[in-house]
Amino acid sequence: MTNLDEFLSERSPTWAELEQLLARGGNAPARLGPEGVLRLGSCYRAVAADLAYARRRFPADPVVGRLEGLTQRGRHAVYNTTGARNTVREFATRGYWRRVRERPALLVVAIACLALPTLLAGYWAWHDPGPAGGLVPTAYQSVTQPRSAGQDLGRSVDDQSDLAAKIFTNNIQVTFLAFAGGILLGLGTLYVLIQNGILLGAVAGLAIGAGNGRPFFELVVAHGVLELSCIAVAGMAGLRLASAIVDPGTRSRMDALRTEARAAVEIVLGTAVWLVVAGLVEGFLTPAGKGLAVVLVVGLGLGATYWGLVFWRGAPGLTIPDARIPDARATDALSP
Repeated sequence: MTNLDEFLSERSPTWAELEQLLARGGNAPARLGPEGVLRLGSCYRAVAADLAYARRRFPADPVVGRLEGLTQRGRHAVYNTTGARNTVREFATRGYWRRVRERPALLVVAIACLALPTLLAGYWAWHDPGPAGGLVPTAYQSVTQPRSAGQDLGRSVDDQSDLAAKIFTNNIQVTFLAFAGGILLGLGTLYVLIQNGILLGAVAGLAIGAGNGRPFFELVVAHGVLELSCIAVAGMAGLRLASAIVDPGTRSRMDALRTEARAAVEIVLGTAVWLVVAGLVEGFLTPAGKGLAVVLVVGLGLGATYWGLVFWRGAPGLTIPDARIPDARATDALSP
C-alpha cells in the first residue's frame, strides 16, 4: 500500500495544479477557457478522491486539513450554484460528526481527563465526606440533606424556563472555556476538564454517602450523559488547537493553527446545539421528578443517540465530496 511519503510525492503536483487554476480563475472559472474549465473539474475530482483516501489511511495527518480546504475551494469553483442551505445541511448531517470522530486519540484523552477525576473524586468523597465537603461549593452542599426519590421540585413553568436558559448558557460557557483553553498549550483545556470532573465526582460521592444516591441520579442522569459528552468533545476541540501549536507536523505553526482552529470552531458550534438540548432537559424534565426509570431512558437515550451519530454519520466512508458527481467519474477518481 502507498505510504504517506509516496502519497505526498505522487499526488502533490495535482494539488498544486488545482491551487493554480483556482488562483487564475478566481470567482469566474470561465476565464480559464474551455480546456481550463475541464482541467479544473478533473483536478477537483482527483483531489476530492485524494481527500477520501487520506481520511481513511492518514486521518490524523495534517495533509487531511490541507485537502479539506482545497476541496472546499474547488467545490465552490466547480459548483458555484450550491446554496448555503445545502452547506448547513451537510454540516449538520455529516460534517459535524466527522469532525468529532476524526481525531480519536484526542477524544479519548479528553474523555479520560473528565471521567477519571470524576471516579476518583467520587470515591474519595464517599469514604471521606468531611474534607470533600469543604471542596464542594455551598450551592451543592444540599445534596447531603434528606431527599425523597421521584420528588417534584415544585418549580413553575416560568421558573423552569429561566432555569433552562441559565443552564444551557452556563454549559455553553464551560464548552467555550474548554475549547479556548487549547491556546494555552492545552493546559487550560485540561484544567477545565479535570476541574469539572472533580466537582461532579465530589458532589456524587457526598450524595451517595448521605444515602441520596437515587435522588442524585434522578437529578443528573437525564441531562448529564449528553452534557458531559459535549464537554468532553469541546475539550477535544481545545486539544486540537494545542496540537497545532505543539506538533504542527510538516506545516508552519500558523498554517496548522489556522486549519485546526477552523475545525475546532466547527466542533464547538455543532456541540452548542446539543448543549441547548441538555439545558432544556435539565430545565424542564429534571425538576418534574419523573423517577429514575424515566430519567434513565431519557439520559441514556440521548447519550446513545449522540454517540451513535458520531460513529454512524462520522464514519470516513460516508463522506462524499459532492453527491452530484456522477458515480462513474467518482469511481474513476478514487485511485490516488
